[in-house]
Amino acid sequence: MLSSVIVARDRWLKSGGLILPSHATLYMAPVTHPERYSESIDFWRNVYGIDMSAMLPLAKQCAFEEPCIETITAENVLTWAIVIKQIDCSTVTVQELESVTANFSVSSMMKASLHGFALWFDVSFGGNATTSSDTQSESSIDSSLSGDIGGNGVHQRKKRAKSPSTLVLSTAPEEAPTHWAQTLLYIYDPLEVKQDQVIEGSITLSQSRENPRFLNIHLEYASGGRCFVKESIMR
Repeated sequence: MLSSVIVARDRWLKSGGLILPSHATLYMAPVTHPERYSESIDFWRNVYGIDMSAMLPLAKQCAFEEPCIETITAENVLTWAIVIKQIDCSTVTVQELESVTANFSVSSMMKASLHGFALWFDVSFGGNATTSSDTQSESSIDSSLSGDIGGNGVHQRKKRAKSPSTLVLSTAPEEAPTHWAQTLLYIYDPLEVKQDQVIEGSITLSQSRENPRFLNIHLEYASGGRCFVKESIMR
């Protein structure tokens, strides 16, 4: 829908006019969600005393083939968040958003099962986009880590220093739930990760040629010497 806003901006916004929100930032982070996986997949291992494990491949496809709009919490997030894209709504072009790619390399904060990746966004009304400079650490997720967090070269999510002229609407897991929730990209088979184990890869979000409202998602990720690819469509 952002492309429609950009077209409207270019056609009707006066020079020096105000566009709100003024900036947006898209984030992603690996997540663990054993309860969700159990209720969707492990259920078939014992259906009222009957082993229906033969249904597992179909159950995984039905439950996790497409992105899921769900609400998670900070406890589900395994790593620092990755900045996928920062947008200045006053200057961004439609062509710039046709395909967005980001590489990532982050370390797990705990020993857990990697069940997928969550995406969410922040939008700000006035001021500049959130960056990894002139900011302060997030109080919930970020407080679980210590030491240098910039060594892997990945833009990490931090909270903007408060400004009376800037209002931020965040859909992050550690914030109060919103109408938009988070977008979950579940993987079919959980990957066990240890504390400080690196999870790396890349994600590409590209506009569908069949329907410009759809997004093609290509996710490559690797950890513990194993590599995987997940492709899905955000409808």
